[in-house]
Amino acid sequence: MADDGKQAPVPEIVQELFNRFGENSFTVQHTRDGMPTLWVDKTRIVEVLRHLKTGVSRPYKMLYDLTAIDERLRKHREGQPPADFTVVYQLLSIERDMARPYGGDLRLKVALQGEFPSLPTVTTVYVNANWYEREVWDLFGIVFDGHPNLRRIMLPPRFQGHPLRKEHPARATEFDPFVLDQMRQDLDQEALLFKPEEWGMKRGTENEDFMFLNLGPNHPSAHGAFRIVLQLDGEEIVDCVPDIGYHHRGAEKMGERQSWHSYIPYTDRIDYLGGVMNNLPYLMSIEKLAGIKVPPRAQTIRIMMSEFFRITSHLLFYGTYAQDVGAMSPVFYMFVDRQKAYDVIEAVTGHRMHPAWFRIGGVAHDLPAGWDRLVREFVEYMPKRLDEYQKAALENSILIARTRDIAAYNTEEAQEWGVTGPGLRATGLAYDLRKARPYCGYENFDFEIPVASHGDVYDRCVVRVEEMRQSIRIIKQCLENMPEGPYKADHPLTTPPPKDRTLKDIETLITHFLQVSWGPVIPHGEAAMMVEATKGINSFYLTSDGSTMSYRTRIRTPSFAHLQQIPAVIRGHMVPDLIAYIASIDFVMADVDR
Repeated sequence: MADDGKQAPVPEIVQELFNRFGENSFTVQHTRDGMPTLWVDKTRIVEVLRHLKTGVSRPYKMLYDLTAIDERLRKHREGQPPADFTVVYQLLSIERDMARPYGGDLRLKVALQGEFPSLPTVTTVYVNANWYEREVWDLFGIVFDGHPNLRRIMLPPRFQGHPLRKEHPARATEFDPFVLDQMRQDLDQEALLFKPEEWGMKRGTENEDFMFLNLGPNHPSAHGAFRIVLQLDGEEIVDCVPDIGYHHRGAEKMGERQSWHSYIPYTDRIDYLGGVMNNLPYLMSIEKLAGIKVPPRAQTIRIMMSEFFRITSHLLFYGTYAQDVGAMSPVFYMFVDRQKAYDVIEAVTGHRMHPAWFRIGGVAHDLPAGWDRLVREFVEYMPKRLDEYQKAALENSILIARTRDIAAYNTEEAQEWGVTGPGLRATGLAYDLRKARPYCGYENFDFEIPVASHGDVYDRCVVRVEEMRQSIRIIKQCLENMPEGPYKADHPLTTPPPKDRTLKDIETLITHFLQVSWGPVIPHGEAAMMVEATKGINSFYLTSDGSTMSYRTRIRTPSFAHLQQIPAVIRGHMVPDLIAYIASIDFVMADVDR
């Protein structure tokens, strides 16, 4: 039975699995987001995943996410198999999604018993499971048997414990004071030394030695605290090892200690160039759990501000991308125009980069007087500037020579590594969540999905430039068709309640006080919502146990998947090609490390 008590039809893929493996091989779980969710025995997970990837029509080519849940303190697990820990696999079939909207997702779960359980690795089926399994082991202590190199990925090598387990403290004040003496510092530095043999690399051939070069984690071309160790034969890259985690600050753990409302500002800092676009999947997941329907005006405002942040993010990408391949002037012009967009954002929200302005059920306040004039000035000004940049950057012969046919990959390879967003569309696949499964009312807007065909460094820039033009087109439609009505839903769990009502009746005033100080009590259940963010698909998978805070907060970011792909694409290229490739990925380490 579904959560609302009505009998739900069996999804097509679930029936296919029943036919292949038998209905008794699975336990069906109904979730608030409606995503088909099946429990599988750990001895069969590899077999089931391989069948889904290669044995069904319209296969699930992408392992979208892999995470875990510590179930030991959870109270509401009705209808689910007994488990101390759960490993969760989320698959995406873009072919199914494009053929039949909302039909491309599938969630598989494996129940595990014991304090430090194990299950087979699925890297033999999905190569991008490598980093995800390392992350689960690092943060939960769950072992994946047969993994090629199960080692810490987010935390330092000598870190003690697994911090997403429920017994691990959530605040620094719960630990003893940290002391860094000389011995500890020396041991930590020793643990960070790169040993090629540990990564399956040879130090050289019979006739020559390879050179190993550290790039980062403090280097301007690394775009943040990102380290990549290169194995070089001369200037040719034989292999490389991306090393992440230098920016990890426990964003998911913080999501499990803050109230649903007070966690909103933390989401701004995930992709810190995406601003309110990070609020959106988090709040959409809460609203799905709580059954809140956001009014049309609030939805349109959300779309408008999200597209403003897409433009500011892409302008930063555009300028630094050109800079990384040798063009120094464009970045200064693009930062000027980025500030013009921030002027509009600040006028509407009161803040610039991190407004944390979306709220449960809507937005923080209504649009201010004069907002339409500012938005109109921007949408009339920006297209001409993009035309100028076309000549200065994309038609520049040096930029073209440095980026054409460099670090190219095709659609199949992109899906294998979990690539989404402009990096996927640059391969020729017109897949955009705003079209494939519209949210927030995107189905009411007229815009195109920019695509390219070569999937190289140049095309990844071309796609983003055209996306800015389409964002301007969407913002203009918001301007001309802004609905009337409330900016926030009239629902008891909307947080905070509409301000104008708090001084009219005591019940609303009490509700306002409780929901801001204590937090709303969100009904128990699970929901994951995805958005087409600035750098690819971003999603929040929230588990509520009927409390004032999330039981499990999972943040799936696009950049994590994109950096894992680097070695597969860059082998055989030169070091300067790697710099251009890194620039074309468009990532920030806060989005990777969380």
